Amino acid sequence: MANLVNAENIRGVYYTGAKDVVAVNDVTIKINEGEVLGLAGESGSGKTTLGSIISLIARPPLHVEHGTLEIDGKVQQLGEYDKIPRSWRGAVVSMLPQGAMNSISPTKRVRQLVYDVMRSHDRKISKDEAMERARDRITMLGLPPRVLDAYPHQLSGGMKQRTVTIISTLLNPRLLVADEPTSALDVSSQKVLIEMLKDMLDRRIMAGVIFITHDLPVLSTVATHIAVMYQGRVVEKGPTDVIVNDPHHPYTRALMSSVLVPEPKYSNIRIEGMRDFDRSEFEAPAVIHS
Repeated sequence: MANLVNAENIRGVYYTGAKDVVAVNDVTIKINEGEVLGLAGESGSGKTTLGSIISLIARPPLHVEHGTLEIDGKVQQLGEYDKIPRSWRGAVVSMLPQGAMNSISPTKRVRQLVYDVMRSHDRKISKDEAMERARDRITMLGLPPRVLDAYPHQLSGGMKQRTVTIISTLLNPRLLVADEPTSALDVSSQKVLIEMLKDMLDRRIMAGVIFITHDLPVLSTVATHIAVMYQGRVVEKGPTDVIVNDPHHPYTRALMSSVLVPEPKYSNIRIEGMRDFDRSEFEAPAVIHS
């Protein structure tokens, strides 16, 4: 399987004025074509910050002090003074933001949002060409064409999230960074969105996905590999079945032990939380499974 992404030695710091906070501490991750890398960890672990850096949308007070991003053999330095080519955003790597309801303008129809995205990368594209591509993509992924004529408030939560997913991938990015895309959805809508992402991978609309979430049961259904983050570091990374069933790092074990399993046979088992563990153990060296 061909290598798709090498993100190396990424360090992101929030400059607060009083005390600088290191949110991503020299993190390195690799993704092969066709893989979905799940980023897991408690709130504040650095997973969303890492996603914003890799998707090239980091903004102050977050500052990228150093790092290298390689996608399909194209290399981009991520230091604070390194200029990011406009052509990378949306076409090489794209972000599917958290909270579809707040990520698109409520005053524009979906067709205008689509045209704005495509025209920002290709000034020569006509409205008819943009709409034809959007109509084909929407039909391919199981949404009715009438979505193009709707305002965001006229769509259900699940339909809105799928629409934002389509808009985020109109330029066929090599890498899609999905930041907690299922967090505001009910179970049935979560399933539809996950199946759509898998279908898009199968159709080569994108070549790889980083899926960020704190929802470990969801992650176990969509990710081929999982990287567990704690205090800005990746403490364990490996195939999903290994991370879920045989975690080695103390923090990963604590994280997995905090998951409630909705099965009758587990109804009397006490669910362990993070406070039940000695956090000093979490400073153990990272575990990287082959």
